[in-house]
Amino acid sequence: MLVTGVLFSSVLAGCSNTKESSVDEKGPVKISIMSDFTIAQPPSKDNPVLKELEKKTNTDLDITWVAGPDYLDRLNVVLSSGDLPDLIKIDDVVNPVFQKLVKQGAFWDLTPYLKNQKNLKNYPEVIWKNTSIDGKNFVVPVARPLDGFVTPSIRKDWLDKLGLQVPKTTDELYEVMKAFKEKKPGGQNTTYGYTMRADYWLESVFTGARGKWKEENGKLVDVTLGSDIRDALLFKNKLYKEGLIPPDYAVMQESQFWDLATGNRAGITAETIEATWRWTYDQWKKDNSVNWQPLVALSAPGKEPYAEQYRGYIGCIAIPKSVPEAKMKKILSLIDYGASDEGGTLTLYGIKGVHYNEEDGFKVTTEQAVKDSVGVGAFGKMFMKFDPYMYAYAPGMPKEIFERNKKIIDEKEPISVPDPSIGLVSQTQLTMGADYDKKINDLKIKVIMGKEPIEAWDKLVAQLKKDATYQKIIKEMNEAYKKREASLK
Repeated sequence: MLVTGVLFSSVLAGCSNTKESSVDEKGPVKISIMSDFTIAQPPSKDNPVLKELEKKTNTDLDITWVAGPDYLDRLNVVLSSGDLPDLIKIDDVVNPVFQKLVKQGAFWDLTPYLKNQKNLKNYPEVIWKNTSIDGKNFVVPVARPLDGFVTPSIRKDWLDKLGLQVPKTTDELYEVMKAFKEKKPGGQNTTYGYTMRADYWLESVFTGARGKWKEENGKLVDVTLGSDIRDALLFKNKLYKEGLIPPDYAVMQESQFWDLATGNRAGITAETIEATWRWTYDQWKKDNSVNWQPLVALSAPGKEPYAEQYRGYIGCIAIPKSVPEAKMKKILSLIDYGASDEGGTLTLYGIKGVHYNEEDGFKVTTEQAVKDSVGVGAFGKMFMKFDPYMYAYAPGMPKEIFERNKKIIDEKEPISVPDPSIGLVSQTQLTMGADYDKKINDLKIKVIMGKEPIEAWDKLVAQLKKDATYQKIIKEMNEAYKKREASLK
């Protein structure tokens, strides 16, 4: 998206009016906000959770809610208009329009003010690093756990039925998948080892990288060009040839992956731990012996056990420089309240006795919670306490499964691998990267399906190593990485 000089003139005109002004704490401070929602209906202006949040923070919140699928387009239009609310949800710190505005001075550098926010400063350091720009914090991340995001899960009840152990290596995984296909423990004629949902994690087990980049000796290395990704493609091709994965996986819809998993036609899938439980709960209505167990880690031949680390946020919130400093501080205190135990419980679960009750140490939601749009799909898109076990729990989950999930997350935490490229920007990647990514991913699928030999992959890698534009992306990403690392020392 092109941003003209007129855009920056309009935004900076607002910034030039920034001045120290008092905030009348005797009355509520009016704050305009724009954020997304991913539930059926957003909270209304008379929503009881909103009213309680305003009461606790002495604010008057005027929130513009935009449906999730439409949010990015709306966000870029608003950013480009220069007419910004006091607090705005940003899809990601690498949003190119937002990045340009930051460099033009259109948003507050919150770095010196965050030290006074007792709850926000408790967020893990890596999350602040992932959302920094040139070592500074122009946004507050909307926190999510680092561990327990998309995780491979396996039918533990099938393993028990067949006398097999939970796999810890890719070789063991292959043997388990083969047993599932041949012995059909779910009773279905066509049974696959793995649904192939979110199958990128299989490549990560071989490369040791969550995505395209890994850090080696202080540099970013593109794993596309290494031998580990080749081994991963050969492994997937083996699964494909032996019918251990669906033949049409590359064009399957989301619902089809789950039809396989919940229809007893596949014994491995991948989802967040809490989402996997929701599907388990549905299966329990027919068979309460179903047991999807998340895996802690897997290792490829000659490799250390791999578990991925999530980036730790689902977007960011930023304050335009046109907001006076005193009001900016008030907005920060509002965000900090949302990151507290009390505020986080309010925004995520609502009001005790109205939206949830406590039973056996769990918060059990009521029907009113649904009616009042309570949960991560609305207020949780802006305000969130960091909870490392958020992905370990879902409504209706028995305590023993929650404790099991917490243990799995605790075991993942010391070995999970972060993506060192999060928050970094290559201008060449922004303009040319999508074409390269499509070419690379299309060939991966063809090699896995046997439509192209592995030599075709070798040829592409050789070409990319000589491609000046592709090498420029690697150079720019390394420059951005070194700049950020130096700024954080």
